[in-house]
Amino acid sequence: MSDGLVEFLRARLDEDEQIARRACEYAEAEWRLDEEFGETVLWWPPEPHIAEKEREKGLPVVSDQWRGQTIDSRIAPHVARHDPARVLREIDAKRETVHWHLHEECCSVCLDDVEGCPLFRALATPYADHPDYREGWRP
Repeated sequence: MSDGLVEFLRARLDEDEQIARRACEYAEAEWRLDEEFGETVLWWPPEPHIAEKEREKGLPVVSDQWRGQTIDSRIAPHVARHDPARVLREIDAKRETVHWHLHEECCSVCLDDVEGCPLFRALATPYADHPDYREGWRP
């Protein structure tokens, strides 16, 4: 039984998690939108632990207050909806799905060929632009 597809999927989820957590280093995981002066602003709440790091490094302390970034109102809802908190929840759900699917033997296809499993092929599809993605995995 080949598990290249599962390894590929797990590696992409790990990468997504690293990127989402990196986004949380200087911004809260949950973002929101606000209309200010006719512009759409992506806001994230203060983070005292980041402010403390700024103080320790002698940097200007800005993490103890709400911060925002003006962004194009046409893309702002998408950016806010896919904040790091949501991405991390989605990664957890996908990992649980992979684990449950493999360990509960709920798919007769997986018993013979994991790479033929329609569930894993579907979960890998968003990563079709990755250089390690194999066209044979396409659903």
